[in-house]
Amino acid sequence: MPPVGTPLVLAFDASGGRCAAALVAGGRVLASRAETTDRREAERLIPLIEAVLAEAGVAWPALDALAVSTGPGDFTGVRVAVAAARGLAMALGRPAIGVSRLEALAEGHAAALVAVDARRGMVAAQAFANGAPLAPPALVPVETLGSHAPPGAALLGAAAAPDTPEASESPDPAALARIAAARLSDPGPPPAPIYLRPPDAAPSEPAPPLLDDG
Repeated sequence: MPPVGTPLVLAFDASGGRCAAALVAGGRVLASRAETTDRREAERLIPLIEAVLAEAGVAWPALDALAVSTGPGDFTGVRVAVAAARGLAMALGRPAIGVSRLEALAEGHAAALVAVDARRGMVAAQAFANGAPLAPPALVPVETLGSHAPPGAALLGAAAAPDTPEASESPDPAALARIAAARLSDPGPPPAPIYLRPPDAAPSEPAPPLLDDG
């Protein structure tokens, strides 16, 4: 259990083809888990979260806040995670704080250019300095990525640093929790997904009504 008075933040992410969750108190990780889901985020996310809570011996009402990755990333995964965060926040009466996937990947770096694969020759990229974004996240062609890097920036994310084995497409959920903990005094509006392009599969339009010639 965390020390009395230490904010307890549960963070989770499903933006990068996996589910991950961590329970953090005062910067200390009490429990953390991640697993690939094969696009089964809707059925795997809550059991994974419950396993993290059980490992730490913490009950839902003990939480002070929830943190969730808002993307950009896998369309379905982002929707599932954000919906779970908003529903849990309402049920528990706790704030849900959205943190972008790119911001979490940049956490701890003075200057960074973060980029993750967005397919079709594009990457989702964002530059940061001293923890603050220099511009909104954007889709940019892979070949122009270098022009978006601030001076002295670390290149982070598998798309920005493809030859770096440890470069990750998915943020550490503990980073989400640490960023959210710093915002507890002003959590802002409920989290909402970050989409840089519409989904690949659009809902079909209803067929027009048949007209009776008679």
